[in-house]
Amino acid sequence: MSASAMATARAPVVIGVRHHSPACARLVAACIRALRPRHVLIEGPADFNPRIDELHLPHRLPLAIYSYLSHGPLHRGSWSPFAEHSPEWQALSVAREVGAQARFIDLPAWHEAFAELPNRYADEADAQAHDRAEAYEDELSRRLSIDGRDALWDHLFEDAPHDLDGPDEALAQRLHTYFEHLRHDDPGSPGNAAREEMMARWIAWAMAREDGPVLVVCGGYHAPALARMWREVDVETFGRDDDGLRCPATPVPELDLADDAQDQSASAQAPPLRYGSFLVPYGFKRLDAFTGYASGMSSPAFYQWVWESGMAQAGLRMLQRVLARLRGKHLPASTADFVAVHTHAQALARLRGHADPLRSDWLDAIAGALVKDALDAPLPWSYRGPIRAGTDPVLMQVMDVIAGDAVGLLAPGTPQPPLLASVQAELTAHGLTFDGERRLDLLDSADRARSRVLHRLLLLQIPGIERRQGPRLSMSGERRELWQLRAPLEQQAALIEAGAYGATLLDAARARLEERLRAAQGRVEPLAQALDAAAFAGLAEVSDGLLRDLRAAIGAEPRLEAIGAALELIHALWRHGDLLDISGAPVLAATIEAGFDRALWLLEPAASIVAADAGPHLRTIAVLRDIVRDALADADVDNDTDTDTPRRGPRLQIEPARALAVLRRKALDPQADPLGRGAALGALFDLHAGRGGQEPDDIAQALHLLGALAPARLGDALTGLVSLARERLTQEREFVSGLDRLIGALDDADFVLALPAMRGAFAWLPPRERGELAHSVLRLHGADHLSQRALTATLAADPAQVAAAARIEAQVLQRLREWGLDAIADEEAAQ
Repeated sequence: MSASAMATARAPVVIGVRHHSPACARLVAACIRALRPRHVLIEGPADFNPRIDELHLPHRLPLAIYSYLSHGPLHRGSWSPFAEHSPEWQALSVAREVGAQARFIDLPAWHEAFAELPNRYADEADAQAHDRAEAYEDELSRRLSIDGRDALWDHLFEDAPHDLDGPDEALAQRLHTYFEHLRHDDPGSPGNAAREEMMARWIAWAMAREDGPVLVVCGGYHAPALARMWREVDVETFGRDDDGLRCPATPVPELDLADDAQDQSASAQAPPLRYGSFLVPYGFKRLDAFTGYASGMSSPAFYQWVWESGMAQAGLRMLQRVLARLRGKHLPASTADFVAVHTHAQALARLRGHADPLRSDWLDAIAGALVKDALDAPLPWSYRGPIRAGTDPVLMQVMDVIAGDAVGLLAPGTPQPPLLASVQAELTAHGLTFDGERRLDLLDSADRARSRVLHRLLLLQIPGIERRQGPRLSMSGERRELWQLRAPLEQQAALIEAGAYGATLLDAARARLEERLRAAQGRVEPLAQALDAAAFAGLAEVSDGLLRDLRAAIGAEPRLEAIGAALELIHALWRHGDLLDISGAPVLAATIEAGFDRALWLLEPAASIVAADAGPHLRTIAVLRDIVRDALADADVDNDTDTDTPRRGPRLQIEPARALAVLRRKALDPQADPLGRGAALGALFDLHAGRGGQEPDDIAQALHLLGALAPARLGDALTGLVSLARERLTQEREFVSGLDRLIGALDDADFVLALPAMRGAFAWLPPRERGELAHSVLRLHGADHLSQRALTATLAADPAQVAAAARIEAQVLQRLREWGLDAIADEEAAQ
């Protein structure tokens, strides 16, 4: 369409574009200059219109509008990125140049229509429409003998003159035809339908004003629908003001307001609703990573070169930078190789009918000239999405070069969320600067406060904050931390984006923690890790709603041992986290109570225990015992009105009697695994003894359990007993003498079967306690006058028997090696 035809048309000029396409950006700029419209309507977040002048501050591109919505567990964020070669950016710039009124016309990016889209320009269709669009592009690629849809786009649209004085009418017609076929009669997904309804209302509003031409810049997927939909809008529903027809109303988030007093009280305690948009610095690396249907051009650095100097010069700049990169990485990159690349690219361009080599021509030439080995993955420019594993290192470096590393910078005075000021105030108050290493002592109160600030920044995933050394767990007892503090260019963008979580560092870190806890979805390992992070960051308070969610979610954990590992850490924080100001925190109580209940349910059924779970199973029984012991002690203090013992903090809402009953049933269950039976009985024995005595039949039950088992499983039950009650059992003469009788009654064959597991059981005893047990055994046999070493002395044996045993052992080791078990054979030989 010519400029004069555009000027007299009784319809808006709708230009469908591919986002971040230099060819589309040139077309948009040329059309605006030729038409000089009154209104330039641009696909972008309409809620940013009152602040659209912020985009014209002296920023350094790329940048993006970050739109967010945050309310309790709900958190959405979406970016609308701009580079110099983006059609939307050129529309904004040239509209200002010609005096046109530029406005964004899409839904705010925090809207539900973008719930699954971190990139507003992803333009996701529903599955059926997506498949139809892909089929159209694939068929077009097949007919034109082009490999890859990005190469198809370049062939059809980017291979165009970049120095025309006016609009490229042939390019405009090709784009129109392409997008008409791509969209066809697809009604669009519900999200896209909502967005297109909003954009159509803006177009109808601008046309109804009748004060000049209207030009619309939108994603090509939307263009065919918008060209029709705007006529169906009833503009009289907008209402009028002193300036005439009102603008279409921009949606705002709505919350259900409570009617009764109780619900109003709950609403008053609800987390705040935060939403809005801010400008953030952006980077070419992030722009290159966007995926999705029609999401834009990959390789932003290459297309920035195309915008600046045309396709031919862009290819040469690419070649120069690839050569420098490969040589810097000590990869094959001779001058002869690059002469071959240049020659190959020119030949491919002529073969494919291109005026100058396109991106795909250069990349195919590089692959043909520089990659010497067979490829284990497809060429990374032949598909969309992340680079696949196995891609040749040369090609990975090439793709990194043309992605670029440019990072934007906001102009001074650009409005920013209050979180940035809060973070700066916290850093200043604690004397923290981003200038290198910082060592902290967690036992020093000032350093502990600094550590909390840095851990809160870690929770928000702010770049430049790295803990290089320090305790892995908050209750590990280590006291030193080493931090590396830097201020990379992307740090400001990350802080602005983190402003969606709250206005202060404390609020934002707490909101991010709650999001992380909910994301665990009842899986106790990430849940425990998140609570450990909360302890480091000094975040003891979370919302009541999250506490309810945690209690319900933990009930889905299927593995007892996983719950035990989490309870071990969380119970330690509950009881001993005073230094971290987290002991007694409600979130810990909710997690312990839910985990304790779930662990008892999982412990009840009879089940075998695999070797890999033996240690975790024993630790689980141990932490259940500790929780019961603390609960019983708390109950004693609460019931004793005469004692002066100070009462500790909040109490856990658990049932010790229920736990004792479960342990008792487990110990008596003949179908249960002997290791679990022994651990349950050991826990009961330890709890009885810890309360000033023991049940009369404790020792008898332990000996009965050991005597009732097959010799091969005796040691497993003994392991459970010793691991849970070693301090009590090894001091009980009745138990030691009874165990001695059981072992003495074994014949040689049974003793050999029982020996490995019994050795494992006694490995739980530290050296001093092993010595005390040895002395008790000597005393039983009236040999306490002997040294304890007498029990480990080498027995005298007939030399012939020793030689025969050595021959048998050598035969066994040889057989192991013949079966390929060399490692086991070498280990046995070393012993």
